[in-house]
Amino acid sequence: MLSCKELVANSSDYLDKRLSMSRGLEVRLHLTLCVNCRRFIKQMKISQAVFRKMELQQDADLDGLAQKLAEAQRTNR
Repeated sequence: MLSCKELVANSSDYLDKRLSMSRGLEVRLHLTLCVNCRRFIKQMKISQAVFRKMELQQDADLDGLAQKLAEAQRTNR
């Protein structure tokens, strides 16, 4: 049977439906038996939904953010 650690490692592929049929069945069996992993997958689904609803910012905004992060990293050294 799949361990919790293995389930976490396969969670993104499971949610994106990129697992083989046999691995998908192993994940579903584990989720049937493990309440903690069911909670984890539910949280992952919620996170995916939130990110899908977020609008992508313009490239200029992303470049500005990257520049601010680089400056902050230099000042924290």
